[in-house]
Amino acid sequence: MTKKDTVNFEASLEKLAQIVKKLEDGDINLEDSVKSFEEGISLVKECQKQLSEAELKVKKLLGDGETVDLDS
Repeated sequence: MTKKDTVNFEASLEKLAQIVKKLEDGDINLEDSVKSFEEGISLVKECQKQLSEAELKVKKLLGDGETVDLDS
């Protein structure tokens, strides 16, 4: 991921956390809840896409496509 992607990823995660909190608080009406849920789903899909792209780049950098346990 580029620096811009990282910022977008981090911003998306923050926005997603805000949406989850708002939905958990339950202080919004049904229509706004559905809109927030839809926005959250869109953010999740975008984050998953960015993570998949980053994983593919790591695999390419490793050369053989094998995954490596980065915790080691």
